[in-house]
Amino acid sequence: MSPRKSAATPEQGTAASKRKSAAFTEQERAAMKERAQEMKAAATANDESAVLAKIAEMSEPDRTMAERLHALIKAHAPGLSPRTWYGMPAYAKGGSVVCFFQPAQKFKTRYATLGFSDKANLDEGGLWPTSFALKQLTAAEEALIAELVRKAVE
Repeated sequence: MSPRKSAATPEQGTAASKRKSAAFTEQERAAMKERAQEMKAAATANDESAVLAKIAEMSEPDRTMAERLHALIKAHAPGLSPRTWYGMPAYAKGGSVVCFFQPAQKFKTRYATLGFSDKANLDEGGLWPTSFALKQLTAAEEALIAELVRKAVE
């Protein structure tokens, strides 16, 4: 007869759950919860309205950059569909996110980020950037972003 394993005590269960929750920051857990809500609402929500609502919630200077990026992406890559992704504005093609804007306030970083997924056609040689730090948007940055977004959807 094999020995029985004893059931975990309530204290052991609490310690295990504390270890698991320490693996993610509060901001990461919040982003995952937002993503779960997005997936539930995806079938019925107007995705562009959700993106604009997320942008409206941002503080400055993130909001101004997000508004300008939204306009740039819509103008230079009209085939991309706005949607939210982990609580951030994102732009998808065929249901797959191609690029996204991560505001600095989201994870309390010193700069916002424009990121591109593996679905973006930006491959160039054996090494290429997949995200860009944004502190401000001037005409030069906007021109580069327009070029990157166009290339990403080619």
